[in-house]
Amino acid sequence: MTVPSVGLRKTENGVRLTPLLRLLILTQLAFNIGFFAVLPFLSEHLGQAMGMAGWLVGFVLGLRTFSQQGLFVVGGALADRYGIRPVVLVGCALRIAGFGWLGYAGETWSVVGAVLLIGFAAALFSPAVESEVARQAVLLEQPGGGSRTRVLALFTVAGQAGAFVGPLLGALLLAVDFRAVCLGGAGIFVLVLAGHAWLLPQHIPGRARTRLQGGLPLLLRNRRFLALCCAYGAYLLAYNQLYLALPAEVERAVGSQAPLAWLFALSSLLVVTAQLPVTGWASARLSLRRSMTAGLALIATGFALVAAARPAAATGTTALLPAAGFVVLLTLGQMLIAPAARAWLPDLAQDGRLGLYTGALSSVSGLIVLMGSSATGLLLDAGLPAAVPWVVLAVVPVAAIAVLPRRQGSGA
Repeated sequence: MTVPSVGLRKTENGVRLTPLLRLLILTQLAFNIGFFAVLPFLSEHLGQAMGMAGWLVGFVLGLRTFSQQGLFVVGGALADRYGIRPVVLVGCALRIAGFGWLGYAGETWSVVGAVLLIGFAAALFSPAVESEVARQAVLLEQPGGGSRTRVLALFTVAGQAGAFVGPLLGALLLAVDFRAVCLGGAGIFVLVLAGHAWLLPQHIPGRARTRLQGGLPLLLRNRRFLALCCAYGAYLLAYNQLYLALPAEVERAVGSQAPLAWLFALSSLLVVTAQLPVTGWASARLSLRRSMTAGLALIATGFALVAAARPAAATGTTALLPAAGFVVLLTLGQMLIAPAARAWLPDLAQDGRLGLYTGALSSVSGLIVLMGSSATGLLLDAGLPAAVPWVVLAVVPVAAIAVLPRRQGSGA
């Protein structure tokens, strides 16, 4: 594949970006501002305002993840077939409807319907954007435009900048009520929809449209790709504890979930300031597999840190230190894992089906998160010794290291 030199611009980080890549990276920023204005406060709303049991809260959160991650394969295949513009626009419209519905949902069935719609919306627009960013990153890497992992790290930074701003915006709107939070998130996606209807190209040069038939059987026979899916799913299950286990620990420590917004902000600020240096260091010294291994080991250490502190049952502001340490280690692990996994995908995918493989990665991961989140909710409510749930959660990323593909490259 070749890429024209026209339109390339060199950033301060040495990565040359086309206008399309700049738009897609800004897209990720906007997506996450709207999303993270709402999601960090959903667990508390379901558990306290609506009175749901812990296992049901975990199930609803897992269902949201599964309806998003689990259906990514649909959005990815549709992006391969029809191009990214129609898929992104429809996804934004559904996200607006889902957030509006969630703001007015007063019963369990209504909440379930809203979170399913919210998740499916992202299952449309996210794999379309992610697969095109990965494709463009590979094209830029070939003529010496910079490492693909650095381009994908910029994409991660943009997402985390949105994840930094989103909870702060949500916390301000929560002073009104949870409905205001949902409507604020919907309003951001109205702006995203309008901007993309205007700026997103109808056709992207070099992106061939691929028939839907025939890709899935070959994907299911690709053992290295499936191994990457399982390891990435374990990572996502661990990351999902920011919304399930972490709120419970913060509530236990200080009697309120108010510090959550600041812990989310800490995570996002770390990624915004350190992602590119960490990616530069890792890409110069570590293979993609070793980068993911190191990230998973850091995440396991974060869970172990909280497990070691739990028997003391400390309360007050200082009792938040283990939780803060967990957030820092989880975030460092994420910085190593996310760009490496995205950079690995183009080497495993069939030509013309990167959207399908991007979606399938998230679909398998979503299934793992759905099963694991319900189990985690039961684990947290089971009355076990304080450290046990966190020890069990520490085992998850360790097991993921064992299933990572042994070598880089495509094929079965």
